[in-house]
Amino acid sequence: MQVSTEPVASTGIDGLDAILGGGFPKDHVYLIQGDPGAGKTTLSLQFLLEGVKLGERALYITLSETRRELHAVAKSHGWSLDGIEIHEHLVREETISEEEDTTIFHPAEIELGQTVARLLEQVERVNPQRVVLDSLSEIRLLSQSDLRYRKQILALKQYFTNRGATSLFLDDRTSEGNDLQLHSVPHGVLVLERRAPLYGSPRRRLEIIKLRGVDFRGGYHDFTIRRGGIELYPRLVAAREGGEGGEGRLASGIEEIDALLGGGLEIGSSTLIMGPAGVGKSTLATQYAVAAARRGERAALFIFDESRRSLMKRAAAVGMDLAGAVKNNLITAQQVDPAELAPGEFANLVREAVEKHGARTIVIDSLNGYLNAMPEERFLTLHLHEMLTYLGDHGVATILVMAQHGLIGSNMSSAVEVSYLADCVVLLRYYEAEGELHKAISVMKKRSGDHEKAIREFTVGEGGLTVGPPLKHFRGILSGIPIVEER
Repeated sequence: MQVSTEPVASTGIDGLDAILGGGFPKDHVYLIQGDPGAGKTTLSLQFLLEGVKLGERALYITLSETRRELHAVAKSHGWSLDGIEIHEHLVREETISEEEDTTIFHPAEIELGQTVARLLEQVERVNPQRVVLDSLSEIRLLSQSDLRYRKQILALKQYFTNRGATSLFLDDRTSEGNDLQLHSVPHGVLVLERRAPLYGSPRRRLEIIKLRGVDFRGGYHDFTIRRGGIELYPRLVAAREGGEGGEGRLASGIEEIDALLGGGLEIGSSTLIMGPAGVGKSTLATQYAVAAARRGERAALFIFDESRRSLMKRAAAVGMDLAGAVKNNLITAQQVDPAELAPGEFANLVREAVEKHGARTIVIDSLNGYLNAMPEERFLTLHLHEMLTYLGDHGVATILVMAQHGLIGSNMSSAVEVSYLADCVVLLRYYEAEGELHKAISVMKKRSGDHEKAIREFTVGEGGLTVGPPLKHFRGILSGIPIVEER
């Protein structure tokens, strides 16, 4: 399908314009569906305010919310509705339930005609270029039958289209079984959803069901409602983003670690650092970011499992000047709360770090926290695949940290299997020797180039990270309880 060549009406929401191909094709009617609280009114007001900004006439016809309620919504976002004509015509409950003895017509039939006539009078008076009709539920209630309702919606669609108005019809999906019939009428259909997880903030997402003549970006797109309106995060599709990739290696600044990895991590590759809690995964990942900053390159850390303050203290304790790199804007360290974050929003944060701030090293610490931000665990690998492909295409070295369950022994396990997605896998382990607890580092996989097969001792101290010689006199280190081999 080709992108529409029709002129478009910007929605005032950057992310929504991006997935629509610039905005709604002008002079058509669009259906905005969603449960109460999903964000229909906020989206509609942003659409009208954008029209006012562009010098267009805007009309909001409300059959459900009062003028006072609309102004309250606008005030909560810091908006002024000056320039938007508001026509309030609330449907009274008594007009539906009263019975008239002096007429053979049902009162609803009379009320429907009067309601439609009044709103059309306002349209004739204002002659708007953008219209919002809120909502179809009241027209459905007055119509009393599916046939009369459909005929009325078709008539309204034809009327607004002939007047050259770009119109949004809002519907709160209170009907049962009529959605498909309703979807066939407008030029496009957008559905807004609000879901409440068992813990954390509500998650909102948007889907374009149809948009005639436009190659829109399908699927679900996460969005949030904050002061200032809707922020929508287009679903990341790596194949559509492009990128020239990159060449070279990312050095850690520690000769022994770089030697273990065959010279360093490849630019444009992804590396998974795995191991039990406290073994030094986050410190190793931070080392790469600090080393990049020393070379004048930008890096971004996304921290799920600890506070930003804790990260700074831990880095300083091992001699890393993370605070200095952050102060010089070479490293950004952002604490992420998985209970408050939608996966699409996180992908957008990563994308901004790359495209707006020029980050060439991305650290996600950890995938366990990222997993908690995903209500549908089975889709984590798909999100990661798109993100890693996108980062690779843009020449970014990505370092993923994942904590394994257990501390020592052969019963180590991961919350989710993602090692096949990474280009390189670094394994950290505890092992027991001579009555003490030691740490070991090894490279289990590297797709590009060779790497050492040796298992080396790994220590974290005040002097930083150190890697010792190969542990050739032990057998079974990865099991946690090695055996000393006789020489």
